[in-house]
Amino acid sequence: MPITVNLDVMMAKRKMSLNELSEKVDITLANLSVLKTGKAKAIRFTTLEVICKALDCQPGDLLEYVNEP
Repeated sequence: MPITVNLDVMMAKRKMSLNELSEKVDITLANLSVLKTGKAKAIRFTTLEVICKALDCQPGDLLEYVNEP
């Protein structure tokens, strides 16, 4: 998929664990793990919003379009 999720990168920059983020955004570890590993097929704007708020970042910091040949 040409959309890459950089949740792990932003968590590392903020020195935040998946458990800590899960508690802050009230999303299960399993669902955050699916998002973090790039296995998610979609993300709700509301979910993106709470993650951006918790990590103090922009949606573009979390999602990246990578042009594949």
